[in-house]
Amino acid sequence: MLPPPLPAVVLTTAETRLAYVLRHFQQDYEAVPSVSIGYRSVQPQVEIAAVDHGFFTGIAPYPAAPTYREWQGQQLPFFFDDQPTRPLLELLPNSRARINADVISAAFYLLSGWQEFYSEERDQHGRFPYTASVQHRYGFVAVPVVNYYFDVLKTAVEHVTGQPLQPRRWADGATWATFITHDIDNLYSAWKEPTRAALSQGKALEFGRMLWRHFTKKDAWDNLELVQQTVAEYGAKSTFFFLPENRKAANGTPNADYNIRREWPKLAATIGNSEIGLHVSIGAPYHAHLKREEHRLQHLRNGVKAYGVRFHYLQWEPRITPVILGALLYKYDSTLGFAEHYGFRNSYCLPFYPYDFAQNKACYFLEIPLNVMDATLHHPRYLQLAPEEILPSLTPMFQEIERFGGVCTVLWHNDNFDPANIRNGPREFRAIMEYLRSRNPAFVNGQDICAQMSPPSS
Repeated sequence: MLPPPLPAVVLTTAETRLAYVLRHFQQDYEAVPSVSIGYRSVQPQVEIAAVDHGFFTGIAPYPAAPTYREWQGQQLPFFFDDQPTRPLLELLPNSRARINADVISAAFYLLSGWQEFYSEERDQHGRFPYTASVQHRYGFVAVPVVNYYFDVLKTAVEHVTGQPLQPRRWADGATWATFITHDIDNLYSAWKEPTRAALSQGKALEFGRMLWRHFTKKDAWDNLELVQQTVAEYGAKSTFFFLPENRKAANGTPNADYNIRREWPKLAATIGNSEIGLHVSIGAPYHAHLKREEHRLQHLRNGVKAYGVRFHYLQWEPRITPVILGALLYKYDSTLGFAEHYGFRNSYCLPFYPYDFAQNKACYFLEIPLNVMDATLHHPRYLQLAPEEILPSLTPMFQEIERFGGVCTVLWHNDNFDPANIRNGPREFRAIMEYLRSRNPAFVNGQDICAQMSPPSS
């Protein structure tokens, strides 16, 4: 699938890139003292190496290959680094410091989503594919590289000011946070696959029993009360993203298997005061249906607008989606993760403001990055981890998020709370939750996160 044509854009300048990056650096800490940070021409207290690359005057999706440097025991990729033999950070006399790699350009490149905005690569669902990313090419998808860049900058600022920078704190003083979410795609389809299997294998008696159970028993995926109770056992909150469209996309991709208008009274009663988000359907080109679905859900909720959204199949078109979300005044989105691999799509483990290339400024809605989705862990087209491999595979990523005081966003669909799922099901979810709880994060929802994050100035 091809993306829409590139829109007219305003070329970024070094000043706008610096301002965008420093907004996010400053929001990572409780209070950043006044200090000048910039390139040599302005004689700042913290000098960033100016690399004459000309990259941002063009539309190439990928810069030159990064160099690798060690920082805090981690080998990290540094884009826009033309002095790899010089020390990464020089702490100088007279309250000055020099960073010998252009970490501002590198952070802007990754955080803004430049690669996917300018890339022509899309998969069958219109998504920028993981295999086309620099995270895949250079093997750092599970490392929040931008947070490490900020850690270099933090060390420089501490030297210049003589003051330690304290990472932001979450609810009740927690050093990091966890956001547990559920996309509600299916409520009534647990019976279909095993029934088809029984029929294809000629097991007539088993086929008949399954049909009988289907017509006389509650479907195993009609389970939102169980989902909410399971999450609450760990002191966490559930955020439910409901899908208002039950018609298939033009290419046959399914949306909801339920009619939200008919089911809403029961669903609303079941989840009580849990946070509700809009799960935007797949199918219409460039999200032309979003406003219709917004109105449908808002009407069912007596005029209450959903605070946040996530797109079905994680379908995000970087040339269109941010503009639409900004126009509709959503507070947050939580789509940006790779379906094919857990980790950090923008190489950052905190909520951030996506970049509007057309307006040459930060968007006004918050992006709460998606770090791990249940389907990613075991799926024919994604990873195929064995159950016992899941938590050990995810733990280093969780440790990175905790290290930088970030938000760990987990998506576990309600259908994967079905006990029949022994690959990426309730047992694996509980193992993840046991680990997360043992590390004492603040369990938050999207509204909590937005309340703690100040929007950038225009």
